[in-house]
Amino acid sequence: MQKNTNPAFDLDVTKYLAQFRVPVFDVDAMMAAHRKNVEAVTAANQCAFEGVSALMRRQGEIAREALENYSTAVKELMADGTVEEKAVRQAEFARNAYDRSVANVRELTDMVAKTNEEAFGLINNRVRESLDEVQGIVAGAARTAEAAAPKSAPAKK
Repeated sequence: MQKNTNPAFDLDVTKYLAQFRVPVFDVDAMMAAHRKNVEAVTAANQCAFEGVSALMRRQGEIAREALENYSTAVKELMADGTVEEKAVRQAEFARNAYDRSVANVRELTDMVAKTNEEAFGLINNRVRESLDEVQGIVAGAARTAEAAAPKSAPAKK
């Protein structure tokens, strides 16, 4: 039987691949970073949920207060008095209702802004930490690849 003498079959691929510096990433560090990402998203979602719950409770309180105020106003408007007195009371009620509405909208807006700021702050902090972690992981992988690479002889001139 004749032995194959084609030089392509004698090629040692591993010898050529060893020349390339392939970084090896720290899988445990990557998994820890992703775990922290999930924890940050969970914390931000919890913060948002609590904020929305507080907002809904406050809207319910505002609605109940408004109904009580309207009920009181209707009773006062139905009470005895001249048309002029009723018109003054109605104007006073309208002014008070408007002022309360503006104050309530400001309060609800502040609640939403505070919740958004807290939830975004959690995510923002985690993104900053994550970028630092990724930078460290990549730098570590590059050092590992550099150390593992075979030292080649200087090029001849």
